[in-house]
Amino acid sequence: MSFLLIRRPNGYSKVDKEDPEEIIHRRAQFLINKVLERAESMGKPSYLRIRIRRLKVRFGRRLKKLKKSALASISAAKIGVYKQVIGQLRNCKSLFGRKEATIANLSPFLSS
Repeated sequence: MSFLLIRRPNGYSKVDKEDPEEIIHRRAQFLINKVLERAESMGKPSYLRIRIRRLKVRFGRRLKKLKKSALASISAAKIGVYKQVIGQLRNCKSLFGRKEATIANLSPFLSS
């Protein structure tokens, strides 16, 4: 116990410089151990999780296909409605346009 009470003038002991290769090796060992600890703590993925992921992928693909087909059918319906409306407007124009044309053509005869 007496050696604990004795104080040295310089409390720090001199440390020899380490070899740079040893430093690199120690860092590599630390990183390897760190990765191994993480792998141990994670454990194995359960088969249920894997199945759920596969189902999610399947549902995702099916929903994409359904969405594409719905958009295609909606756009086709829009085009069909548009064609019908344009056809009706053309019919109305031709009906009303002829009457105006005939009245316009007859107006010189009526004025004389």
